[in-house]
Amino acid sequence: MAEQDWLSARFAEHQKHLQAVAYRMLGSRSEAEDAVQEAWARVSRADTGQVENPGGWLTTVVARVCLNMMEARRIRPEDAAGALPPEPAAPQASPSPAGRAGPEDEALLADSVGIALTVVLDTLTPAERLAFVLHDVFAVPFGEIGGIIDRSPAAARQLASRARRRVQGAAEASDAARSAKREIVAAFLAAARDGDFDALLDLLDPDAVAVGQVRGAEAVASFFAGRARAAHLALVDGEPAAVWSHRGVRRAVITFTVDDGLITRIATETDPDRLRALDVIFLPASTRGT
Repeated sequence: MAEQDWLSARFAEHQKHLQAVAYRMLGSRSEAEDAVQEAWARVSRADTGQVENPGGWLTTVVARVCLNMMEARRIRPEDAAGALPPEPAAPQASPSPAGRAGPEDEALLADSVGIALTVVLDTLTPAERLAFVLHDVFAVPFGEIGGIIDRSPAAARQLASRARRRVQGAAEASDAARSAKREIVAAFLAAARDGDFDALLDLLDPDAVAVGQVRGAEAVASFFAGRARAAHLALVDGEPAAVWSHRGVRRAVITFTVDDGLITRIATETDPDRLRALDVIFLPASTRGT
């Protein structure tokens, strides 16, 4: 009984870390919870007499469960998780008493791969994803990673390096796309403030739509010409957008969809509760060519 109590306490101590590992491995909150539950089922039946590093041992067990789940996805591709949802909250249910999150747990969650890059993780093989996530996100040594995937430390290093190059390539492409969109949105806001109808047309797709307002480039340009004087360029949940405030209170957020360098869709959010939930970072105004 004392051994089971010790194991339950160790599992609770590391549970948030294990949840973070599983989430980054699988890209799905529900699958991560399933993986952690399965890991608990396995370790609760194991002999812990030789365990000297509970955190490392538990991480290894969770990683092996996740590897099995990712391999199963390759057989059933329709079950793939796809892009990651927003960051997971702390688990609501636990097979053992929940431990309090410490600075290390929070750092592990904060140091994870950005949402904009997670789609590329789904293109990696299970072994590549495991090697990259465990090493680059959670600093697990290649020797331990090799043991999980039955490869040498050198082979595990090569897998992580290959995955890293692909992720870095995705990061560069994502940054370039975001920078281009920022300039397009900034140019649109400047043209709207100045009432420059022709400049607005140059930025709009012929079939552009302002959701709930008008459709077609000329109609959209006419609608915004001379407006948006109180709108400011900002990053809204990481994407270039415009924020309209009145007396310091956020009143509306205007988002833009850009395709092939032209704005295809403009949407305005005015719901106060939704506006308060948005992460907004104001940016200096700029225009293309500056």
